[in-house]
Amino acid sequence: MTIEVTKDLTSTTYQDALAIRTTVFVEEQNVPADLEVDSEEARAIYFVAYDQGLALGTARLLKEGYGYHVQRVAVLKAYRHHGIGAQLLDAIVDYAQAHDAGELRLGAQLTAVGFYKGLGFHLTEKPEFLDAGIRHREMALNLTD
Repeated sequence: MTIEVTKDLTSTTYQDALAIRTTVFVEEQNVPADLEVDSEEARAIYFVAYDQGLALGTARLLKEGYGYHVQRVAVLKAYRHHGIGAQLLDAIVDYAQAHDAGELRLGAQLTAVGFYKGLGFHLTEKPEFLDAGIRHREMALNLTD
C-alpha cells in the first residue's frame, strides 16, 4: 500500500480522489455532485491510497488556524474493513505533525464515529449536525500530546 499526496488539480492522483469520492458519496450515499466538489478543491491537500496501482481510498485536508480539517474520507466498498482508512489517517497525522499542526478536526458520519475513536479522535462539544443530509458529529485529535 502506498499513499500519494498532491495539491495538483491536474494530477492523476487528484482525478483518482474525485473518482473515489463520486463512487462513495454521490453514487452510494446520494450526496449531490455539486456539494461533493466544492469551492475548497483548489486549497486542499489530497491523499490517495493505492494498492498495485489501484486507487482504493482517499481523504483531503484543509489548513485551518488550529491545524487541519480532515474531509472527504472515503474507501471503495469492496476494500472497506481492510485498514485502508486507518492507513490514510496515519499518513494524514504524519503530514500534519511534519507541518507543526496542533490538531486535526473532522465531521464524522455517525456510522463512522467508532472508527475515528479507534484512531484516537474524540467527540467535541459541537452538537450533531447535518452535512449533505447526513448526520455528523465533530471529532478532534490533539497532535501536541
